[in-house]
Parts: sequence; C-alpha cells; structure tokens
Amino acid sequence: MSFHGMPRRPLEVPGQPKSPINWRRGLFRIWLLISAAWIMSWVIYLLMEGIQGDFRTAGDYLVVPVLLFGPPVALWLTGVAAGWAFRGFVVDEGAQGK
Repeated sequence: MSFHGMPRRPLEVPGQPKSPINWRRGLFRIWLLISAAWIMSWVIYLLMEGIQGDFRTAGDYLVVPVLLFGPPVALWLTGVAAGWAFRGFVVDEGAQGK
C-alpha cells in the first residue's frame, strides 16, 4: 500500500537519537521574516503617501522611523523576555541534591 498524507507516527530510526530542534535560531529567523515584511509593506505605503504629497510637516517625517522599526523591536524584546521567563522553569543541576 502506498504512503499518502501525514504519518501517524514520527519517522524515527531505532537506535539513533532524535535530532534536537534549535528553537532560538528558528524563532529568530521567523522574527526576521516578519520584521522584513512589516518594514517593506510600510515603506511601500509611505512611498505612495509621499508621492501624493501627504507629508507636509516635519512631524510627519518623525513618525516614519517609529512606525517602521517600533513594532519589530517590541516583538523582539517580547521574545527575549519570554525566553528569559521560560528559562526560569529549567531545573538547576546543583539545586537537585539540596
């Protein structure tokens, strides 16, 4: 019978250890992709606004860096804080015998 769809059990080779997942690297790459998409979308929007002449005061130009880089930096800081919080649940090797 041919193999179709999702496997019902993990594809593991007996006797070989499971490959570890590098969550830190993977989530960092996802953050990079989301941040790049955020910045590119707003750059395109702001270019269209600039072509139409909607930027009239200096305050309009000061909003641009905050709009472009504020949310990606906030998301990164949230990820760092979540990683710090989850590392608090790891059992210390030296504290087990006490």
